[in-house]
Amino acid sequence: MASLKLAHMADPMVWLNSLVSAESFLVLAAFAACIALAWLFVWSVRRAFAAQDLSVLLGKRLIDGVLFPVVLLGLTFAARTLLTTDHPVALFGILLPVCMSLALIRFGVKVLQVAFGAAPFVRVLERTISWIAWLAVVLWVTGILPLLLDELDQIRWKIGGAMLSVRTLIEGALTAGAVLIVMLWISSALESRLLKSATGSDLSLRMVISNTVRALLMFVGLLLALSAVGIDLTALSVLGGAVGVGIGFGLQKLAANYVSGFVILAERSMRIGDMVKVDNFEGRITDIKARYTLIRSPTGRESIVPNEMLITQRVENLSLADTKVAQSTTVSVAYNAPVDEVMQLLQQACQAQPRVLAEPAPSVALSAFGADGLEFTVNYWFDDPASGQLNLKSDVNLAILKTLRDHGIEIPFPQRVVHLPTKS
Repeated sequence: MASLKLAHMADPMVWLNSLVSAESFLVLAAFAACIALAWLFVWSVRRAFAAQDLSVLLGKRLIDGVLFPVVLLGLTFAARTLLTTDHPVALFGILLPVCMSLALIRFGVKVLQVAFGAAPFVRVLERTISWIAWLAVVLWVTGILPLLLDELDQIRWKIGGAMLSVRTLIEGALTAGAVLIVMLWISSALESRLLKSATGSDLSLRMVISNTVRALLMFVGLLLALSAVGIDLTALSVLGGAVGVGIGFGLQKLAANYVSGFVILAERSMRIGDMVKVDNFEGRITDIKARYTLIRSPTGRESIVPNEMLITQRVENLSLADTKVAQSTTVSVAYNAPVDEVMQLLQQACQAQPRVLAEPAPSVALSAFGADGLEFTVNYWFDDPASGQLNLKSDVNLAILKTLRDHGIEIPFPQRVVHLPTKS
């Protein structure tokens, strides 16, 4: 920023007069050319990389991303170098800070949008970044910012062996924010690249890699931010060790869930989309987090299952090796019904259902001699448990009931005969 001190080095009246000189109109024309060249360059890049995800650099519109203000800033620097060979032009003292602030604002806003989406606090952070950047431009152009920084640097106090000032804290906080935004940008770009066109078990593995990389980058960013503020990281080692031991004892279950989550994703024993049954809850796995797994039942209910439970308890995975699922229903007919015909009709009723598999074929067996009639057990297979199981059983029972009624086969109901003693 030392090269931008044109605004406050000269006398104010001389500086104002230089703004309305003929050279200033030449600078404005050069700046307009820089805008046109930057627009043309970004337009060319957008056409060349139309199929790739460059949302932070290009944005949704042509001048909505980071690339346009960055290119404009570079072209403005080049124009200043060419036009100020003999003597400086004061107008560049305004144009360069404006371009730099625009680039910083667009970078911070786009990274926050990509990292956190439409979260409510994103709008607040966007406005905060914009206000801070434009306020810094105004203070710099008017020459107040260097004086204000010098005054803030005089407010000092000593913490341990370090001497801190208000200026140091402000600069450290801004540096820390910039470091965290850069780390968010890198992690979001890696996450977008890893999760692109991934499905099934591959998606689960890439999700755990993405979460791990993001956690590591944020940890490194936090350390760099603390160091930028002026905090000695070696002083935190003893305190961090003590806190770590306490947290380790207090959060054993939480740690077990996280470890179990990484084991599940690494072993691929359960994947997103599998039909599972755990703790008498049956449904499809919709998401696997580091701490818990989300299971959605066919009825629409969702269950959050800690990952430790999936490791330590018995879990039925209906989709691990084969998606085919067997189901059965029981039917009673009168004792005088033709057994062979009944078995054939029951098998045909099952085969008429679209979801029932032809291979293995449905089977019918005379399973018991009931108190009120002959009991037949019908077994059949289907391969889409995520579409529901009770609805299929209902369709099969309705088809069986209609078939037996159409052929005049009686379905008995319990009858009891009570013999009353007669008077002699």
